Amino acid sequence: MTAQLDRRDLDLDAEREVDLRSAWDRIAARWYLPLAGLLVGAILGVLLSVSGGQVWRAETLVYLGQPFTPAGGGAIPNSIATNPRIVGEVVRAEAALRAASKASGIPVSQLRGAIATQAIVATGQARGTTTLYEIAVQGSAPRKVERAADSLAKRVSGIAGDYVEEKLVTLNDQISADEQELDQINRRFNIASQRQNEVLNDKSLGLTERLLFVTSLNATLTALEQRRGTIQEDLLTARQLQSLATKVEQSRVVEPAVAAKTTARSRRNSLLVGALVGLLVGVLAAILAEPLLARRNRPAAT
Repeated sequence: MTAQLDRRDLDLDAEREVDLRSAWDRIAARWYLPLAGLLVGAILGVLLSVSGGQVWRAETLVYLGQPFTPAGGGAIPNSIATNPRIVGEVVRAEAALRAASKASGIPVSQLRGAIATQAIVATGQARGTTTLYEIAVQGSAPRKVERAADSLAKRVSGIAGDYVEEKLVTLNDQISADEQELDQINRRFNIASQRQNEVLNDKSLGLTERLLFVTSLNATLTALEQRRGTIQEDLLTARQLQSLATKVEQSRVVEPAVAAKTTARSRRNSLLVGALVGLLVGVLAAILAEPLLARRNRPAAT
């Protein structure tokens, strides 16, 4: 029985080898069929991509910002702006879609499948650490897709930058208060300095009286100088924090949406798919051509 099984195994292997060799011989004998299928499929694929029509794609670039602690001591790792999923979740939320639909005139049902987001990652940078994203909207009207993309980008920027906006309000108030106090100190300093000169030049006062006046005014001027230095230091720190918040922390739309024409189907992909399908059809035709012709030419049984 073992010998019979081994013989059967050998026969099956031989049959597979013969079948594969026969198929290859048929393909080699009619090599022009796969070649013709390849060429025809590639041509049809290109024609299909061209006939698919033109659509418009508007892309906008959004910077989510990098929030720091109130004193600027370090970055805040866990925030809305540093969450890598924030962009995709916001632009596909129902509220964002309705707002974009209202701004652009594109129905919400069409927007759902026409929005794409992509993280802009530098070479060597981890994907989850970037705060620069591209938002794209595709549609049939250029102005509509631009307005939709801009609406989504502004919504993402507003949500991601809420903390920094409040921080900037506080810093602006602090800067305004420091500048007002500095103006008051300078005004009081000028008055005290002028009064000191007047006392020194007033010959009607005695030496003792002038000395007392000058000593008192010197103390006032010294206190004002110290206070002015403190306010100037606070003002410089606040302005540096304001610059950091504006240039680094604050989210913003880096580039507004501009629509550009694009094909509904990728011409390169359509060509490759068409060529592959044509090649497979040609190979199948080459394999089946000989049996079909043989059956057709076989004389009918009497």
